[in-house]
Amino acid sequence: MGHVSTTSTTPSLPVPTHAVRLREALLAADFTADGLLDLLGAQAYAALARSETVPALRATRGDSPLETLVRLFLLQRAVPHERAAAALPLAEALADGWVVHEDDTVLATVDVRPYGGPDGEDWFIVSDLGCAVGGAGGIGKKDEGVVLGVGGASTTLAGITVRTPVATALDLGTGSGIQALHAARHATLVTATDLNPRALDFTRLTLALSGARGAELLTGSLFEPVDGDTYDLIVSNPPFVISPGAGLTYRDGGMGGDDLCRTLVQEAGERLNDGGYAQFLANWQHVEGEEWQDRLRSWVPRGCDAWIVQREVQDVTQYTELWLRDSGDHRGDPAEYRLAYGRWLDEFEASGTRGIGFGWITLRKSAAVASGAAEPSIVIEEWPHPVEQPLGDTVRAHFERQDYLRGRDDAALLADRFVLAPEVVQEQVGLPGAEDPEHVLLRQNRGMRRATRVDHVAAGFAGVCDGTLSAGRILDAIGQLTGEDPVLLRDRTPQAIRLLVEEGFLLPATEQQ
Repeated sequence: MGHVSTTSTTPSLPVPTHAVRLREALLAADFTADGLLDLLGAQAYAALARSETVPALRATRGDSPLETLVRLFLLQRAVPHERAAAALPLAEALADGWVVHEDDTVLATVDVRPYGGPDGEDWFIVSDLGCAVGGAGGIGKKDEGVVLGVGGASTTLAGITVRTPVATALDLGTGSGIQALHAARHATLVTATDLNPRALDFTRLTLALSGARGAELLTGSLFEPVDGDTYDLIVSNPPFVISPGAGLTYRDGGMGGDDLCRTLVQEAGERLNDGGYAQFLANWQHVEGEEWQDRLRSWVPRGCDAWIVQREVQDVTQYTELWLRDSGDHRGDPAEYRLAYGRWLDEFEASGTRGIGFGWITLRKSAAVASGAAEPSIVIEEWPHPVEQPLGDTVRAHFERQDYLRGRDDAALLADRFVLAPEVVQEQVGLPGAEDPEHVLLRQNRGMRRATRVDHVAAGFAGVCDGTLSAGRILDAIGQLTGEDPVLLRDRTPQAIRLLVEEGFLLPATEQQ
């Protein structure tokens, strides 16, 4: 999460003057995601991702450069001067401030974590010491100006982001710069903003140490730093936690309830170029007497299509306990913990909040929608099931299918040809030995991994869709085989075809009959 609504100061940061030399040394030592896995083994590697360090300490008792770097930058342990000099261009690292001397040892000043890029790039994410995301103990009560490392939310947003080549991209609330780093691969100009100036310094370090192009770095809250500029892509992993008092600004929105997320979404429409995407992670309130879908529908700005996916819902007690653990309150005075817990519940009770949803929000700017020539496509769904990342292509394809469907009436749909999407399988469900299945499922083994129940006509239709025959001709053939009236089939089947196209089971053929 990045800062978008408050500010503070904490100790100074390294400078990237010798980042190229440092990067070369890290790569030479195999201080990479793959190198760590080989050194630590799967169990210690997974434990480190949870911020559990004991297995990694046991695996780095040797004196190789890689073990030294793991202890120095990941485990924040002092290492002997001579070992640091064997692993790093130590004079340059000291001069830039990446490390400091303490007696005869060397200590890191920042957390440097290997991160594998989508095409196997060796990247490094720089964050504050002790602020790696993960672990049952939480981050703890850090200074509000701290900059966190990469966590599950960051990688989720990176995975769902549409990666079409664009001219301009905006990473709002950049934090340690992970989204800006991804965007630099496919955007000509990347702008990264954060209210916390230290976050922009960390982004500069992350980009430099990863060998990526630099970004335009602007300080300020929400969209204020970019004035009236517009973008082809906007991404944000904002401080979306809904909490009383907004005491930890690296995670708390600083506005009442879910107002920060709502404001981001509503203001993004004016900041997008035609055809551009805005993609956010967010929390939203489930308020008594209100459908959560209606709440989110009201957030969608004019001129935009939207796809909103609720991935998880927690009741207010689960949510409170999660974030009190994150801040380390559970480790303090039990009486203070109970008071803090009560403040959270008081806040939720006052607003009528019964639960908190978490998920993804994607907007796409559409000139046709903005002009009134087309109705907006607003899909809001709950999908807590496993998915297969990355989903950027799946997100893009979703909106392309919406364009296709709203431009086709039933007659046009029946005149078109379709192909079954890759990795779709059919499952028949019924009692063992029964002559006919009770029902048939089509299941995707990629992307959203959806499953949908279909009747025998839709199953047969999907099974023969290879782009050769129009939908209408396939239905005529099914009618002849089953004895059903083809006219009735043509009348009732387009709704099922629309659903199969909308959910990605069927794809329009590139050529139409």
